[in-house]
Amino acid sequence: MTAPAHARTSDELIRAEEPVLAHNYHPLPVVVARAEGTWVEDVEGRRYLDMLAGYSALNFGHRHPALIEAAHRQLDRLTLTSRAFHNDRLAEFAERLAALTGLDMVLPMNTGAEAVESGIKVARKWAYDVKGVPADRATIVVAAENFHGRTTTIVSFSTDETARAGFGPFTPGFRIVPYNDLAALEEAVDETTAAVLIEPIQGEAGVIIPDQGYLAGVRELTRRKGCLFIADEIQSGLGRTGTTLAVEQESVVPDVLLLGKALGGGIVPVSAVVARREVLGVLHPGEHGSTFGGNPLSAAVGTAVVELLETGEFQRRAAELGLVLRDGLAGLVGRGVTGFRARGLWAGVDVDPAIGTGREISRRLMQEGILVKDTHGSTIRLAPPLTITADELHSALGSLEKVLGQEN
Repeated sequence: MTAPAHARTSDELIRAEEPVLAHNYHPLPVVVARAEGTWVEDVEGRRYLDMLAGYSALNFGHRHPALIEAAHRQLDRLTLTSRAFHNDRLAEFAERLAALTGLDMVLPMNTGAEAVESGIKVARKWAYDVKGVPADRATIVVAAENFHGRTTTIVSFSTDETARAGFGPFTPGFRIVPYNDLAALEEAVDETTAAVLIEPIQGEAGVIIPDQGYLAGVRELTRRKGCLFIADEIQSGLGRTGTTLAVEQESVVPDVLLLGKALGGGIVPVSAVVARREVLGVLHPGEHGSTFGGNPLSAAVGTAVVELLETGEFQRRAAELGLVLRDGLAGLVGRGVTGFRARGLWAGVDVDPAIGTGREISRRLMQEGILVKDTHGSTIRLAPPLTITADELHSALGSLEKVLGQEN
């Protein structure tokens, strides 16, 4: 389907954004107007296979029928009450999400960054009320090269200078250690430590997967040292890695789980802090809140997302098709790919810098009808919807092979 004659073209729309939108993103020059499943269409009617899935926000594809139906049904009934009142959708959402994750209580929020900020507040409150850390002395240990969001507090413990420069002064109370280094973590944790906050797989850093045993080691260390283990599964969770949660691959249950992105089904922003009862139980009325957190529309969509995951179908698809992705990338090593890391339907692919930067490779793939996004240097990320087919995955890998073989 082509765009109506009166509609603005992609180039016109991109130019129109320049004077009126803050330049905090550098998107690829594609203007998406419609989407269905794993495919998107621009305003001129060109189709692209989405191999990014909104950084895992679209794990179930664009406009999944069950999720769209849940949203439509709720839109006809009730969208918002605020938490000044109860609503009839929130209890089921919390019950089913807690059961899915094997934890006890849910704190509903909206964005991933809000979930991280909320997790930090909860950990500090727990440290003072339960652990007995002196007032205002609680510390949280984090990993270098982390990505947990872009609020002022979160960038305070980022090691990415692009995220930090110009935004100080920074929030104190954080200790940064190398990722995948249990010895360094052991040294950093002391009697003031409220929590260790890590991504089970570091997404923004290039899909960095720790050594087998690292997550179990973090769990053992935090339990032994008497602090909380907070797992940020905003990108890695909800089926992406072939299990509901990435920590499940080491049979680990954290004290606090941070979820977002896919929890809203690509329809509404939904995030959550899910935790043991004795952790979230430290919050009392008036100490934390969100006008839109837990709104009935979000709860309805979130419940439908949990229902999809309860079947195990999407986890199985990610595991099975993840083997196709891994094998396809392995075949490209030495042929333009210098290395890659993959877990389920998620991969960071390092391209030979002589062939191009990550952005240049992403631009070339866009010309082939494949949408991906670069990260540091010459690394691209692949994170297709879990609804992708084997044929579509093979097609994307074929396009990548073609692009890698092109002359600069």
